[in-house]
Amino acid sequence: MASSLLILILVGLDQWSKWAIQTHMKLYESIPIMPRFFKLFYVQNTGAGFSLFEGFGPWFFLILTLIALCAIVYYFYHTNDRMVQLSLTLIFAGAIGNLIDRMRLGYVVDFFSFNLFGWDFPVFNIADICISVGFILLVVYLLWDEYRKEKQWKNNIKS
Repeated sequence: MASSLLILILVGLDQWSKWAIQTHMKLYESIPIMPRFFKLFYVQNTGAGFSLFEGFGPWFFLILTLIALCAIVYYFYHTNDRMVQLSLTLIFAGAIGNLIDRMRLGYVVDFFSFNLFGWDFPVFNIADICISVGFILLVVYLLWDEYRKEKQWKNNIKS
């Protein structure tokens, strides 16, 4: 239940922010927030994250996203681990947010733009943040859990 509510909130925030950008900015318009570091920059991404697979078309991303969503739902209901479920919830919400854009518009609305030490980081949105944070959280947690189990196993052998 809490996961469903979190998904609704995150997808709602993602879609609202994209609507606000499209309503108040022109395509490729830039609004500096922190000069030479962070700006809002409205772009339309027809590819995947970081514009990968640009030109593959909406059906490719629809099928890929549906497969990913099915896998997420399967793993969500086959684990009792709350941290894994939280990670999967974040990834699911992000995937839904970007899927809505692809099906409705044919592209994903991106608008967060950072310049890190002279390098322009790829433009992204709230859904991308959810996917990235969920993925990083999942990987770090699984690595930590594996480390913890390995350490416990070694301690049991010594005993």
